[in-house]
Amino acid sequence: MNHAPACYDEMYDAEGGVRAAYAGYCDWHGRQDQAALRRKGLEAENNFRRTGITFNVYGDNAGEERLIPFDMVPRIITAGEWRRVTKGIEQRVTALNAFLHDIYHRQEIVRAGRVPERLIARNAAFLPQMVGMEVPGGVYTHIVGIDLVRTGPDEFMVLEDNARTPSGVSYMLENRETMMAMFPELFTTVNVRPVSDYPRRLAKSLAACAPACAGERPVVAVLTPGIYNSAYFEHAFLADQMGAELVEGSDLRVVDGRVAMRTTRGFQPIDVLYRRVDDDYLDPLSFNPGSKLGVPGIMDIYRAGGITIANAPGTGIADDKAIYSFMPEIVEFYTGEKPLLSNVPTWRCSEKDSLAHVLDNLADLVVKEVHGSGGYGMLIGPTSSKKEITAFAAKLRAKPANYIAQPTLALSTVPIFAKTGLAPRHVDLRPFVLVSPNGIDITPGGLTRVALKAGSLVVNSSQGGGTKDSWVLED
Repeated sequence: MNHAPACYDEMYDAEGGVRAAYAGYCDWHGRQDQAALRRKGLEAENNFRRTGITFNVYGDNAGEERLIPFDMVPRIITAGEWRRVTKGIEQRVTALNAFLHDIYHRQEIVRAGRVPERLIARNAAFLPQMVGMEVPGGVYTHIVGIDLVRTGPDEFMVLEDNARTPSGVSYMLENRETMMAMFPELFTTVNVRPVSDYPRRLAKSLAACAPACAGERPVVAVLTPGIYNSAYFEHAFLADQMGAELVEGSDLRVVDGRVAMRTTRGFQPIDVLYRRVDDDYLDPLSFNPGSKLGVPGIMDIYRAGGITIANAPGTGIADDKAIYSFMPEIVEFYTGEKPLLSNVPTWRCSEKDSLAHVLDNLADLVVKEVHGSGGYGMLIGPTSSKKEITAFAAKLRAKPANYIAQPTLALSTVPIFAKTGLAPRHVDLRPFVLVSPNGIDITPGGLTRVALKAGSLVVNSSQGGGTKDSWVLED
């Protein structure tokens, strides 16, 4: 298992008995013809290819399009387990929003000495343009993805907060649709909570965040960088499912103090812009002057209360892995409660003692870039060669503040449908959270990412991982 610690198997207990969550599924699976199941797996793959559910690879194979492998054994969570998880997520997302409002206003958490000022002031994701600005409805993170790992029966931990532009929800929806098309009888046997209404709930949640100038039926649009973006499929999918317009920067302009989109009947004002474009490219007049992806002047309209941008510019600071290491303090500061979901223990390499510990124990740790994502730029000590560890140590010494380190976690396992039958593989879970002035809405389930190689702890699709349907059982 590549030195991975002993881990919790979500399907089988230590004696080999089936856990309650999987009882209905296992009963059904035992009655199936395995050759027929294998054929179904190939059908699913062809369906994903026909639909165009691919993603672009960055790095060494830049520009290459790949199919995200889909595994047809669902990841199943009981209603009781889900209730505990959602309480923790609600608490965390509430704290994240309060933190973002605070750092762009009075910075009480900095004054109280709970978060160092340098982590805010010197952070590339902190936007001075947002200081003192009141955002519509007080919501900064309209859509959040909280990455969870499971390490025991009742132990879910937060691995990462995705407060900027969390992706992957289209795969959650397509995975469920594929499972229901392949195995309709299974869904009459096992009572699973639906996820297909996510686009409707997203549209409703975004509309509730519309600025005061919006009419009774706020106009929502999805801003995409275009067809060459790795998540373009998802942008188009969500716009279509929500009944919203999919727009690029070239479709938009400022007209009479509003951001408006080109239509066959002239320019129509937009109330809520669900943007899938990074901060730096959003407005060439406020950020990167060379950007062709954004809308010149949109930040002026935003400041004047003429549009809602979801997620708000400047939320990326909450994705920062150095800020993540302070989340227990952040949750307690803004909610007055201890965190219901634990953080993974984290060493900040910017601190001298922590750096010394990390360098001494690189072979046993996972080291990540503070601003990294997608599994790029990280070191997994237990699966790395001595040469790779030595090279990474040099990078660490050169720029320690760029990195954090964590222990190698015993991620739980869920079976996949392998050539030899059911085989355990490590998984994580990204539930999707919608935030509006009306409250916090968490879709039951989320995106389960699975490491398809035996023993691998890397679940990212860009690094060879796949996805599964995530089931939350009805009571």
